[in-house]
Parts: sequence; C-alpha cells; structure tokens
Amino acid sequence: MQEEMLSSCRRYDNVVLLSPTGSGKTLAYLLALSVGKDIQAGGGAFPSVLILVPSRELAVQTRDVATKLYHNLKVFACYGGRAAMEEHRVIREMHPDIIVGTPGRVLDHIGKDNFATDGIGMLVIDEFDKSLELGFRKQMQDILIMLPNVRRRILLSATDSADIPSFVGIDNVHKLDFTGGDDYEGRIRQWVVRSPQKDKLRTLSDLLCCHAQETSMVFLGFRDAVGRVADWLSGMGFTVSAFHGGMEQKDRERALFKFECGAANILVCTDLAGRGLDIAGVDNIIHYHLPVNKETLVHRNGRTARWDKEGNSFLITGPEETVPDFVGDDREEVVLPGRVAVPAKSRWEVLYIGRGKKDKVNKVDVVGFLSKIGGLQREQLGMVRVFPSWSFAAVERRAVRDVLNKVRGQKIKGQKTIIEPIK
Repeated sequence: MQEEMLSSCRRYDNVVLLSPTGSGKTLAYLLALSVGKDIQAGGGAFPSVLILVPSRELAVQTRDVATKLYHNLKVFACYGGRAAMEEHRVIREMHPDIIVGTPGRVLDHIGKDNFATDGIGMLVIDEFDKSLELGFRKQMQDILIMLPNVRRRILLSATDSADIPSFVGIDNVHKLDFTGGDDYEGRIRQWVVRSPQKDKLRTLSDLLCCHAQETSMVFLGFRDAVGRVADWLSGMGFTVSAFHGGMEQKDRERALFKFECGAANILVCTDLAGRGLDIAGVDNIIHYHLPVNKETLVHRNGRTARWDKEGNSFLITGPEETVPDFVGDDREEVVLPGRVAVPAKSRWEVLYIGRGKKDKVNKVDVVGFLSKIGGLQREQLGMVRVFPSWSFAAVERRAVRDVLNKVRGQKIKGQKTIIEPIK
C-alpha cells in the first residue's frame, strides 16, 4: 500500500487512499510528502503543507511520526483545548514547514493571519469521511477557500462512504482502494452477548471479569453515558479510564496514558476514540451501545487487530435490541458464567510531574530523577511521556508511596515541582 501510494503521488496530483485502520496510512502519505517539490525546507513562505485531521490525538500522533521521519523539517500541531495565543507564539518562532491541525483551530489561526496560506501547495485531509461531515463541513469549506495555491491533494479514510464535496477542488482523482486487500476482518472474531436487562451494566461487568487480564475498549454513543459507565465500573473495583470529546485536553492525555501504560486496562469512550488512536495491543472492542452504521463499526473495531494482530469484537444487546444487519453473520454468541470476581488492581500507577518540555525537561531527566532520587529499580518504572507543561510516569504500584516520600521537596533539573498520583 505504501509503495503504491508513493508511485501514485509521482504520477497524480490528487490521490484518495482507502485502507483499513492500523495498516499504515499515516506513514504512507507522510512518505509521499517527499515526492516532488511540495516542501521547501527552511526557505520561502511557510508552511508549505497543511494536514487537516478530525481530532487532537490524531494531530499529535501525526506530528510525532512526521518529526521522526523528516529530521530536517519543522512540524507543528495545532488543536483546541489549549491557548491559541501560545500556539501563535510558537508558529511565529518556529516557522513550520508542515502544519497539522484540527479544522476549528486551523481556521482560527488563518482568520487571525497567524500563518500565511499562499505558500501551501499541498493539502492532506486525513479521515476525510469524518472531516467532511456536517460538523466540520463549514469550517473545511472556509479553510479551503483561503488556500489559493494548492496544487496537490491527498485524502485518506478507512471507509469509502463519503462523497467528496466540490469545494475540495478535486476534479480528477486517482483512487487507491486497499479496504479489501488483507484479511483484516478475518483477524477479528465477532461475538454477541445478550443482556437480560435493558441496563447492560451487569452484563458488561461480567464480560470484563471474564477477560480480566486483557485490554478492552468500551464504546458508548454519548459523553454523559461514558461518565456513568466509568463511574459504575470504578465503584465495582475495576481500574478504568474515561475518554470523550468534552474533556479538557490534559484529562484526555491522562486517560490515554493510563490505558497505554497499563495502569488501567479498560478505556470507556465515545466514538472519538474510534479514529486516529494508535494504541498497541488492544485485545477487545466492546460495543455497549450498538454502532449506528457500518462505518462506525469499522472504525471502532479498527482499534484492535492492528497490523497482523488478532482481536475480539463484542456486541452487547438488550432485550429489545437486535444485531444490525451490517455486522454480518460471521459471529458467535457468548454465554457468560455466573458471577466472576472483579480482577485485582493493575501493576502500575501513574505519577504526575508538573514539569515538561517548556521547562527543558525530557524523558531522560524524568527517568534519572525517579531512579536516582526516587530509588526506583529498572523494572519498577514503566512508560514515561513528557508533554509541554507536565510529564507522566508509570510506577509499580507497590513502590509509589516510597518514591513519593523520597522525591518530596526535591528538584528536577534544578526546579521545584509537584509530583503526585493521578486519579
């Protein structure tokens, strides 16, 4: 798929790539940026490439991949949930070659002349079926009107469900369709779980207990339902992270880190988590609220069985619900046993450290601080991630109290900071 993408971008100006989630679309189109002369690193107007994505998480992920791929290029991600003025300051100082951002925040920057658009010769719309939906359509139209010199366009999606509006400016397009190119669906086993009650919480709990040592994403259709289900599971003793679009950016990053590092093995989420999240090793997708269409099912299930892995998809149906026709007949029914004990707490707990990249703190600094001053052994420290203003570190649960006592009042890289467990 990536080879075909490179070849097509050498021959065509406008390319649409359809490929399953987890198949490497992000790397495919980022590699294609090197084709031709769309990027003028360090010279001319900036930026020269604009990448539009539907979520903050996908913006950050894309920026990170692009930065690793092109060491000579400056890549900046902009998205809601943080101060636009701070982003403007960074744009002004960085002069990025590539800007990747969500439509609302990109439109805000363009409207305030925070970066020029006349140098943008290449436009990428990732997850275009979502980005061109009603909620984003007006913003996308306003952005594209202000891009007078776009010569090349790349659109990407995991499904072929969306018509491309005329305002995108694509007349002749070359389409690459890899949606049937591998045995992706064959690597996901679909199951139906019958709930005897309309309220499916008890059935969900029993199902999670049966998969206690595995990682599961529980999908719901509404933000308030995410909070209700997450609170109920937490009250039952499960270690849970909640994730939806109404949360502050810091809380969303915390929730995802807890899930990725293993401090929580259950992520209760809306369909926002069905796009762009590249989390390794998700075993189970649980549809607490049934998907509303085939596209939603595909994107939810796409969080498991990534690359060559296998996974499970569980659809919980209430007494008055039936499995949608678009799910297909290749499914089995699960009969849950009687009450199963809630699993023990995870091995890891997450520490919040109130210093980050802005304070010249990096991952090596955090590891050294927790090891030398906190007394942690190598096996007691898990995943570490440094954000602009803070850092997270996964620490073995039984060592947390001791390490907090040792680091209390100590400085990291000569700076005092708050260090505490996150909830």
